[in-house]
Amino acid sequence: MYILRPDEKSTPVMLYSNMSFIRGEAVTRQSVRVNIWLRTDGAPKHIHVLKPQTLVFGGSPAKMMSFEEIYFPVSELAAFHPLPPSDDPLDYDASEANRQMQDITVMAGTFLMKGQIRISTQTEMSQSLEVAHVSWMSLYDAEISNPFLPQMTPLHVPLVLVNPSHVAFAS
Repeated sequence: MYILRPDEKSTPVMLYSNMSFIRGEAVTRQSVRVNIWLRTDGAPKHIHVLKPQTLVFGGSPAKMMSFEEIYFPVSELAAFHPLPPSDDPLDYDASEANRQMQDITVMAGTFLMKGQIRISTQTEMSQSLEVAHVSWMSLYDAEISNPFLPQMTPLHVPLVLVNPSHVAFAS
């Protein structure tokens, strides 16, 4: 089993891809704000997750697998968030001029994430998506559910990072 170094911490997280879902403890440096980690220059190519519980889709029913640790490629992620409660602050200033919250549903694999994204008051949603050249977008006040897992109660999180190239946006 992996032993954390003195400058490391583990944070409970959830990772979503188009074919799998992982719940475990991400290993990061102590100074990392996990909720915005993937948007920073220090983002890894693989997320090191301890004690992952992995749900793999692609057949019926979905298959659960457990490992001691997993290294998941960030390039394959559709969404990512720390498990609540998280004490990391949100990544925007509410008093910022010319910004508004837009209700949106994000489809990440088989998961539905209903929340809000922050866009300019001068543009519409479609324009915001076309001109945003970002690898990760923030989805705020999200309710996450999965219609294929009726036993899963909806999860509420303050912030989810979504990869615009791996998700669909619906209004």
